[in-house]
Amino acid sequence: MKINNLPVVGFAAYSGTGKTTLLIKLLAILHEQGYRIGVVKHAHHTFEIDQPGKDSFELRKAGASQVLVGSKKRWALIVEIPDEQVLSLQDLLQKFDTTQLDLILVEGFKPGAIPKIELTRPALGKPLLFTEDRDIIAVATDGDTR
Repeated sequence: MKINNLPVVGFAAYSGTGKTTLLIKLLAILHEQGYRIGVVKHAHHTFEIDQPGKDSFELRKAGASQVLVGSKKRWALIVEIPDEQVLSLQDLLQKFDTTQLDLILVEGFKPGAIPKIELTRPALGKPLLFTEDRDIIAVATDGDTR
């Protein structure tokens, strides 16, 4: 799958399998090679990217529906969405400035219709996902899956 001609590859696995650990190592290698990588990470619950006491947190909690924090090194846009609205993976992918990227990696979003690499650890005793998901193009494991 591509978004604005940019390849998108997902990593699907059960919680605790090591998706983030693998992505951190992979990102370091790709960055060293000069690739510009965007990452979408699925969060199952409400999450905070700033902390109580920080201005951006307090402004958002006071009622701002969007807070943009910027510095000379980075910026972040925090957008509150209504409880009844659910952003799809496609919605989130559209948020990227694809002119500044070479590849987008997706962590989680198991149901997403994108090419995915399944991560599995037989020691966890979880069933393989690829048997039910046609979008899984490869399986990576630390053991024998037979």
